[in-house]
Amino acid sequence: MKTARLDYPLPEDLIATRPVEPRDSCRLLVCSRSDPDLLEHRTFRDLPDYLAAGDTLVFNTTSVLPARLIGRRLDSGGAIGGLFLGEREDGLWQAMLKSNGKLRAGIRIGLLDRDDAEGAVIELVERAEEGWLVRVESDHTPVELLGKIGRIPLPPYIDRARQIGGEGVEQKADERWYQTVYADPSKASSVAAPTAGLHFTTELLETLASKGVDRADVVLHVGAGTFKPIDADDLTNHTMHKEFFEIPAAAARGLASTRERGGRRIMVGTTAVRSAENLTPTVLAEAMDAGLTGATDLFITPGYEFRQTDGLVTNFHLPRSTLLAMVGALFETHGRDGIERLLAIYREAIDRRYRFFSYGDAMLILP
Repeated sequence: MKTARLDYPLPEDLIATRPVEPRDSCRLLVCSRSDPDLLEHRTFRDLPDYLAAGDTLVFNTTSVLPARLIGRRLDSGGAIGGLFLGEREDGLWQAMLKSNGKLRAGIRIGLLDRDDAEGAVIELVERAEEGWLVRVESDHTPVELLGKIGRIPLPPYIDRARQIGGEGVEQKADERWYQTVYADPSKASSVAAPTAGLHFTTELLETLASKGVDRADVVLHVGAGTFKPIDADDLTNHTMHKEFFEIPAAAARGLASTRERGGRRIMVGTTAVRSAENLTPTVLAEAMDAGLTGATDLFITPGYEFRQTDGLVTNFHLPRSTLLAMVGALFETHGRDGIERLLAIYREAIDRRYRFFSYGDAMLILP
């Protein structure tokens, strides 16, 4: 499929620069994979109206690291911006770094803490597939050190939209907004939030539970590649990034029992889909006893046959993104063109002034 089919025009003022408060007061566009006539405009707190006892919501409980780095070169004083991507077994960090000057191995960089004082020093070792491998001059773990020097890794389009609008937002506000209420602090490895989950409140989760809607928790640590545009002209030429996932045995059993009793498996976000869809029938049987962990480079495009996903709670995604391709694939039922259907829904959302992307409004795609 040509990547150009995933393009669509979006007015810049529809890019959300902050979430609505409370979280569940955002708008919810309700549609269906099987019923092309279903298109309703609701509020996210109305979600329980569309779910029934025996359905299962699948949540990604990963936690966002303050992974954004700000520093200066110790040799020239030049400004450096970056993003922590992970730590290797040998202790080296992998990081994306941006500088106005040329970077080379051996350069030392002072990373600034949140008071703009030097908080740690890193040395560039060698270029890596994504950015650089760097040696960190610190005895702290990444989580400990990033807690002192890291900033919230907001997507660049939010920063740009704020700059255009002259909008200032305190770091502490984004620290609160850009994390789900059910995030597990022990699973802090994501450099971007699973944003479909940002709309849930503790009260909404309690309402869903009291209605008999089950819950299954999985983990997928969101990497920077999730939001990287597809550069290739054809989807088949795009190289998908890898992300670490974890499906506990309890979650695997929950997915299996939901199908057996005729309930619906509703994924909360594309990251939950990327986790659960690794469960083939054979793997699912094994995971029900021992769980499943690994790295996935699963690229879901039109023509994909979903194994575990019946429906989806999701945000409105960027043009030419792998996430848009995945959602389009979900609509490809009964011989219909899923991308065409999805873009028609997006046109409706734009006409009705829905807010787009990470801090924006939500969709509920029913089976």
